[in-house]
Order: sequence, then C-alpha cells, then structure tokens
Amino acid sequence: MARILVIDDEDLVRFTVEQILIAAGHVVATAENGAAGVRRHREFPFDLVITDIMMPERDGIETIRALKAEFPNLPIIAISGGGRMGNLNYLEMAKDFGVASTIPKPFTPEDILDQVDAALRH
Repeated sequence: MARILVIDDEDLVRFTVEQILIAAGHVVATAENGAAGVRRHREFPFDLVITDIMMPERDGIETIRALKAEFPNLPIIAISGGGRMGNLNYLEMAKDFGVASTIPKPFTPEDILDQVDAALRH
C-alpha cells in the first residue's frame, strides 16, 4: 500500500484513477491543478504522484519541475490526452524532467496499475 497523489483538472479522470488505486489497496488524495498538488505534497509527502500535463494554474511540466526540485527522489507518472501541440510532445518532454513513466489518455486500469507498481518498485 502506498500513498498516492493524483493531480488532474478533469473531475472524471481524478475520480477514475482514484477508484482504480483505492481498489488496489492504495491510499489516495487528489488535487485539481498543479499548484494545489504541489501544496498538498509539501504538507504531507506522498510515495508517488500521478499528474496530468495540460492543466490550468500550473501545468504538469511546471508541476513536475517544482516537485523534482524539492523532492528529487519522488516517483512521478505523467498522463496526458493532449498528445502533440505543434512540434511539442508533452509526454516526451515530461521524460526529460525525470518522470518514472508516462501514460497517454485514454488508458486502462491495467495501464495505471502496471506503471504504479513499476514506479513504486524503483
């Protein structure tokens, strides 16, 4: 069992990922944007963070950079349905900032659980 923070601006995505993780025995908290997610992690650090990339207030790349600057060993999984914007592939960019893995939307429960298990093992 791990403490996992899920950061996503879409209510349905947050709820879905939360339910998948709770069913697997994890303790889950959520945040609706990167700014709120960073604040929650500072208050009581989590074992793993799952963050969306395309969000208001603080996007996923900024969130990843802020968390990695303060907590360099924190495993982070980036998720996104944004794909490409021009020449930018946001999930590939997230890898450059040290995420454990990336998951494109839409995803299956198995996609989430496989990546969470792998991230927590390292």
